[in-house]
Amino acid sequence: MIIGKIEDGIVLDHIKAGSGMKLYDILNLDKLECEVALIQNAPSEKMGRKDILKIDKLIDLNIDAVGYVDPGITVNIIKGGELAKRTHLELPEEVVDIIRCKNPRCITTIEQELPQVFTLTDRKNKVYRCRYCESKAE
Repeated sequence: MIIGKIEDGIVLDHIKAGSGMKLYDILNLDKLECEVALIQNAPSEKMGRKDILKIDKLIDLNIDAVGYVDPGITVNIIKGGELAKRTHLELPEEVVDIIRCKNPRCITTIEQELPQVFTLTDRKNKVYRCRYCESKAE
């Protein structure tokens, strides 16, 4: 399989196998007017198998969303065909409008203009809770 070289864009590498499509959806990459390649189950020495996302344009990337989906992802910024910046992610302390509260009594159910804000309460077990009602994210 041949995927072309990126001159200016972003490569999300070391995505846990099977999580690439979820990340594609959360980041709304289907709405971009540039080439986007999703490579699934690519061989990896460290991970066995991994997914990779290549975006052929420099965009404003929601790093919190990327870190929430998989904190092990490496974000590579490509400029002029060369690696300009590499960032290793961690779980974000807070995520906004990435997940929705499932509690029917939560204020966000009634006041739908409120942002869906979840705070990391247990880093070890990757537990996020709703800012408004303390419900655990699923």
